[in-house]
Amino acid sequence: MAYRWETSDSVWLEDDESGQFELASSQGLSRIEWQAQARTRLPDVAQLLGASLPAGCAHAAIYPEGFAYCPECGAALRVCAAAQRLPAWWGPSSAPLPVNEAPLPRHAPHGLPLTALPLAASLETRPPEPQVGQAELKIPAPPNAVCVFAAADFGFAAQRLLALAYTRNVLQYWDPAAMRWHVMTCEDHLADLSFSASAYAWLPAHAEARRGEVGLVPSAQGLVRLLINPVSESFHTEVVLSARLASAPGMVGRRIACLIAAAGGVRLWTADAQGADGETLEIAAEPAGYAALTRPTVFSTEADVIPDPDADGAVPVGGWSRPLSYDGKLMWLHAQGHLVWRPGSVPQWLPWPAGWTPRLQFGGPARSRDGRLWQIGHDGQAYSFRELGVAQAQQRELDGARLGFGTLLFRRGHQVKNEPWDVEDVEDQTRNEALVLPLLENVSSTRSQPTGLVLRMERPPAMAEDALGGAVIQRTLIEWVGQRNVILDEAVRLSHPADCQPFVYDNCLWLHHPGWNEIRGWHLKALP
Repeated sequence: MAYRWETSDSVWLEDDESGQFELASSQGLSRIEWQAQARTRLPDVAQLLGASLPAGCAHAAIYPEGFAYCPECGAALRVCAAAQRLPAWWGPSSAPLPVNEAPLPRHAPHGLPLTALPLAASLETRPPEPQVGQAELKIPAPPNAVCVFAAADFGFAAQRLLALAYTRNVLQYWDPAAMRWHVMTCEDHLADLSFSASAYAWLPAHAEARRGEVGLVPSAQGLVRLLINPVSESFHTEVVLSARLASAPGMVGRRIACLIAAAGGVRLWTADAQGADGETLEIAAEPAGYAALTRPTVFSTEADVIPDPDADGAVPVGGWSRPLSYDGKLMWLHAQGHLVWRPGSVPQWLPWPAGWTPRLQFGGPARSRDGRLWQIGHDGQAYSFRELGVAQAQQRELDGARLGFGTLLFRRGHQVKNEPWDVEDVEDQTRNEALVLPLLENVSSTRSQPTGLVLRMERPPAMAEDALGGAVIQRTLIEWVGQRNVILDEAVRLSHPADCQPFVYDNCLWLHHPGWNEIRGWHLKALP
C-alpha cells in the first residue's frame, strides 16, 4: 500500500511500511527510473525538483516539493529551493535571448562569441598584470571532450550544465552534487544527435517551452527538438525537419532557417520560431556582372539561376560556419563564399573573388564603426578585409593579420581599437613577439573600448595560420582585457588554441579545451 502525494508539478508515492518516498511522475518528464538511477542521485534530484532532504532525522531519504517538516517526527527539513535564478548560457547562437538572460544589443552580430553578461565588473577586481593568477575552480572535463555547452534550468528548479559531443552522438549531464558527468541515454534508441557537415550551432528553446526542452539542434536525422529527463538521465527528440542538413540552423527575427542538401542542390529551408509552416527556397547565384569579375562560372546571365550542384562554384553541401544574424539578415560563411538571406527575399550565394581566400580560423567577421561586417582573407600577396552581405563588396588592404571578431581585434600582441583595418595601439613594445587570439567579447554599453577574454601566446610561429594549427605553443596566458588587464591563468604546451571554449555556469566563468583533463573556472563575484 502506498499513499499518493500530489504537488504542483509531481506525483509522489509514500510506502506505508518504510515511509520512503518515490517519485512516480513529474510534469514534462517521460518515464521515471527511480530505483535504477534517480535514487542514487537524491541531492541532485532534490535540487532539480525543488524537493526536500532530511536535516535532523532519517525517516526518509527525500521528501516531495513543499515539505518543510518530516511528517513522521516533525523535524525540520532542508528545502532545496534555488536561492536565485541564474542566467542561461548557449554559446554563440544567432537566436535572441529573453530580456532576463542578458540579451545582446540589436546592433551586435548574433552568432559570434559575444556576451552581455556583466563579467568585467568581477574579473577586473583581481590583481592586474603582470601578476599571473590561477584557476579558482576545476571540474573534470566531460568524457567526450569535443563538445558544446549549454547551461540553463530547462524548466526545473536549478540550473544545470549539458555538454553535447556532437561528433559522437553523446549527451552529457553534469551532476554538481556528485561532481561527476553522466552520459544520458536515448529513450527510443533511434535518435542520432551527431552532426559534422558544418560548424555546430543550436537554437535555445523559447521562454514558454515545455519543461525539459533544450532547443532545436542539427542532427543526422535533420533538425530535431531535444528534450531531456535529468531525473532518469535520458533524452528524446522530436523531428522538426527530416532532411540532410548542410549547415547548422540560424534565426533572424521570428524565422529559423538552415541549409539542406536536396536532390537538385543546396536549398534554404525556413519556418517560424516553433518549426511550423516550413518552406524550401531556391538559392540565387550572384549577379552575372559580379560573377564575371570574380571567376569563370557555368551560371547563365540571369541573376536568379540556381547553380548546378555538380559545377564549379555551386553552393557547397558542407563546411559552413555558424550562422550569423545581423541587420535583419542571416548569413553563413564558407571557404568558397558566403550565403545571405533576408526573410521575404531570395537567398543569395556570393562566391569570393578569384584568388582571395578567407581566414575563417582567425575568429570571425569584424564590425566597422559604420555597422558593416568584414571578413579577413588573403590574396596570395597580402591580407585584406572584404565587406560581407553585398555583391559589389568593398575591400580594405591590411599590413598584417588581425585575429578576433566583432570589435575585439588584435594584430600580433596589440589591440586594434578603432576601425578593423587601422594601425594597432602599441602600449608595450615587449608584446610585439606575442600573438593574441580573442575567445569572448564582453559587450557593454558603458565601455568605449572592446573588452573580453583572450589567449596571449608567447613566442608563437611567425605565421598566424601556423600558430592556430598544430604548432605547440610553449606558454599561453589566459587573459582578461579591459579597463584593467588581468592574467587569469597560464597554459603550457597548448596546441589548437581556437578549440578553447569559454562558458558561464553556476555564476562562474569556465574555460574548456579538448586536450585538458580539467575545465578551469573563476568566480563571477567581486573579490576583496
